[in-house]
Amino acid sequence: MDATIERAVKPAFPNVEFRKFLDWSLVWILLANLPFMAMWFVGAPPRYLEIAVAGFVGLIVKRMPRFVQWLAFATIILLSVFSFVAGLFNLAMDSLLYSLQFFAEIQPSNSMEYIAATVFVVGILIASWFLLKRDTNFTKPAHILFAGALIFGLVGVDHLMGQGMRGHYFRAAPVGANFESAVKKSGFALRADGKRHLVLIMVESLGVPKDNRAMSDKLFAYYDNSAIQAKYDVSQGTSLYYNSTTSGEFREMCGAWGDYYELLDAADAAKLNCLPAMLSGKGYATHAMHSFEGAFFKRDQWYPNIGFETREFWPELQKRGAEWCGGVFAGACDRQVPKLLAENLKNAKEPTFLYWLTLNAHLPVPPGLNLNVEDCERVSPALAKEFPMICRQFAIFDDIDAALVNEITAKDFPDADILLVGDHMPPYFDRHHRSQFDPEHVPWLYLKAKGNTKPKG
Repeated sequence: MDATIERAVKPAFPNVEFRKFLDWSLVWILLANLPFMAMWFVGAPPRYLEIAVAGFVGLIVKRMPRFVQWLAFATIILLSVFSFVAGLFNLAMDSLLYSLQFFAEIQPSNSMEYIAATVFVVGILIASWFLLKRDTNFTKPAHILFAGALIFGLVGVDHLMGQGMRGHYFRAAPVGANFESAVKKSGFALRADGKRHLVLIMVESLGVPKDNRAMSDKLFAYYDNSAIQAKYDVSQGTSLYYNSTTSGEFREMCGAWGDYYELLDAADAAKLNCLPAMLSGKGYATHAMHSFEGAFFKRDQWYPNIGFETREFWPELQKRGAEWCGGVFAGACDRQVPKLLAENLKNAKEPTFLYWLTLNAHLPVPPGLNLNVEDCERVSPALAKEFPMICRQFAIFDDIDAALVNEITAKDFPDADILLVGDHMPPYFDRHHRSQFDPEHVPWLYLKAKGNTKPKG
């Protein structure tokens, strides 16, 4: 009788072991990567390290208590999300983690994409808690080797699915990278002789179109007219970018690769002799405008450190009549800022360097919320059909350009050189939209005033 029982139980043991292996794979191979594997077919940053870490952590904790396993799983998911977001927005991980302190100032609930992603990730965490009730502590060497094969196999699949798109993510400046900027390439700062105002406009998510005629035809199209040509010499080009918006500001105003937290100490910022400080030393008044809150990324702290004597953010612009425009980053409507910018220059008592950072084109651009992006057919039928989010972005750009051209071609607009430049390529989630842009460069347009008289004031 005992022998019969032994024969019946013994063959079943391998099946129990295999079941444990399958349950482990379900959690640490499939579930740990499912939210990101779902993005393979639309485009996503590479995740080689995250896949490997998830798998090997799963192997380490599989014999531990359920809560410890779940805590390890939740940590892996959280780090994977951070890494994924950092890749999408071309942020270094330390920059992203430092930026978490500002999360309360944005409104992700205005984006269906962010809402859906949050629900999905929460669902994964809940599912993992229940799945980890199962015993996943398999011990057979063959199964352990098979687990390693699954880990490296998934790494290989992730590599293959990201072919051709790797340069679109994690754009941190490598050590010794050649420096470029629109300010440097255009010769903008060399015109600081007190005879004209200088205006630098950084346009949120303005990228260089890549093999897309509809986008190329629209980029800076508003500046190709007789009124502009009568008043300005027009030139344009592209320059390298790395990282996100604040790195773009550092690039154009401080003449180096870096980021804003290097400017929070006034003494450190002074060593760089950034453009506002340099122009202030030449007798220019310096003024910064931004359509969002000044506390975001501590611009209200480091703008003065690099030489801006006066500043206007959303509250100040609102008092001057700017309307509210929504989105993940809600603030002033960019289309109304050119009028305020022009008023600042017309009222200036001395030559002025004026900097404006736009806001509304920050992705994702939702319909509604006073952004004036609903009727995208008016912008471009081709873009509205094939690239609706790009179309909505160009609707934002069109409104900015139309308003700006109206102001700077007016008879009473004082002599001013105007340089427009993108901060970074638009960080679209999907390959379909993201691949329409050069992953390494941003465009710039320089309007060089033909007049030689000193600005009124």
